[in-house]
Amino acid sequence: MAINEKHKSFPDDELIQMILVQKQNYLFEVFYDRYYQRVLDKSYSLLKDTELAKDAVQNIFTRAFENLNKFKGNSAFSSWLYSITYNYCIDFLRHKNQLHYPEWNSQHELPEIIDETQEDFGELDYELLVRLLDQIHPEEKALLMMKYNDDVSVREISIALRISESATKMRLKRARSRLLFLYQSEIKSQGGE
Repeated sequence: MAINEKHKSFPDDELIQMILVQKQNYLFEVFYDRYYQRVLDKSYSLLKDTELAKDAVQNIFTRAFENLNKFKGNSAFSSWLYSITYNYCIDFLRHKNQLHYPEWNSQHELPEIIDETQEDFGELDYELLVRLLDQIHPEEKALLMMKYNDDVSVREISIALRISESATKMRLKRARSRLLFLYQSEIKSQGGE
């Protein structure tokens, strides 16, 4: 069957039911069209290579389709898909570069962990923040993007990155602190304070 305009307007949960219950697998193409660009952008932000990101998107959507029956509906479909995206990209980077977060973290320790109460970016310089996100470990970047950009729960992040919830919270705190430290250092070096 062909996808029509009516299908494109269906909410995600209805499409999932039509695919899983009514076996209308062709409707997964609506998800592809709906989320392709966002998955590509997220993949590129971590992989920093256009062709790798495009390949990743194909693999991510294949995984999502193959595992759609595991989607429980506890979060938005988009959050689930973005978790698959981050997981795929982090796994790729781990394999390719043998990125080992605990080792990287010990080699890039902060001079001081910033107190949570001081986590204030002031008047935000978005371009600087984006640039600094590329200076931190890809897992930290993924954590921050999942939590604050995609509103993924700590539990879902822990599942996506295959670490405990307590480790997720600790790494999230460390990532925020590292980003804040870099941000404040950059602002000071520019004469902002």
